[in-house]
Amino acid sequence: MTPQSACAVIVTYRPASTILDQISKVLQQVQGLVVVDNGSDDDELSRLRAASSTFSFHLIENGENLGIAEALNQGVRRAKSQNYRWIILFDQDSGITDGFIHQMFEALRTHPDSERVAAIHPRYVDLKMLEAHVPRTADGSPVLPMTSGTLMPVWIFDKIGWFASEYFIDVVDWEYSFRIRTRGFLVADASEAKLLHSPGNPTMITILGRTIRYSQHNAVRRYYISRNCIAFYRQYLFSYPKWILKAVYRQLHEMAVCLIADKDRACQFRSFLLGTWDGLIGRMGKRENLHQQS
Repeated sequence: MTPQSACAVIVTYRPASTILDQISKVLQQVQGLVVVDNGSDDDELSRLRAASSTFSFHLIENGENLGIAEALNQGVRRAKSQNYRWIILFDQDSGITDGFIHQMFEALRTHPDSERVAAIHPRYVDLKMLEAHVPRTADGSPVLPMTSGTLMPVWIFDKIGWFASEYFIDVVDWEYSFRIRTRGFLVADASEAKLLHSPGNPTMITILGRTIRYSQHNAVRRYYISRNCIAFYRQYLFSYPKWILKAVYRQLHEMAVCLIADKDRACQFRSFLLGTWDGLIGRMGKRENLHQQS
C-alpha cells in the first residue's frame, strides 16, 4: 500500500437510508472502508448488508450498542489488520465534501512538524446554522475536536492505546486528543478540508434578547456528557488547567441554557446530576438502567 493509503471507519446506530449515499461518497476518496454497526434493527441492517456486497466494504455487526469508543476501536483494529497506514473516522450523519481526503493529507504535508502529528481535524460546516466558535490553541488546532472527520496514523494506537471504551459515548474525542498532547504528539488543523456536520440537533434560541446556539440532547446523552466530562476534567485538570476550566464554564453554560429552553428540563437535570455523581465516584461504562436512546 502507498504511504497515504487510508481506510475510513463509520460507526452506525439505526442510520437513515441516506447512509448509503454517504458510504458511496466516502469510498470515492479512500482505499478501504469499515462500517461498524452498534445494534440497528433488521431493516437497517439489511440495507447495510446489501451495501456491503455492492460497494465491497467490511461490515461489523455488534448486535447491540457497545458504544462509540469500542466501535471505533473495532474499526481501527480491522484497518490495522489489513495493513492500512491511515484511518479516517466518520459519524453516520456527517457529509464528506469534494477533495476532502486530499486536503487533509495536504495539511499534514505542509505541517512544520508532520512526524509528530497524530490527529488532523477538518473544518466543520453546519449548513442549517451559523458556524460555531471553535476554541483553538496558539498553533490553530482545535482544543476540543470532534471525532468525525479525524485523520490519524495507525501507529498512534500502538504508542498511546485505544479509545477509552469506558466512556461508552461522548467526550471520547476530547479525551483522546488530550492524551495525544500529553504524550508529546500533536493535533493539527486542516482548515481547507470541510466536513458537513450538525452535532446535537443544534438550534438557535433567544434568551433576554440574546441569540444563543443550543445543542439539543435527550436525557440519556445528557447523562453521558455530564459523567464523561467530569471524568475528563479529573484526568487532565492539572495538565491543562486553563483549557479545562474553560470547558467547565462552557458545560455549565450549556446546562443553564438547557434548563431554560428544554421542554423536559426536569428529566434533563436529573440526568445531569446522576452523570455528575457517577463521574465523581468513577462509575464508568454503559449505564444499564437508563432509558433507551430515542
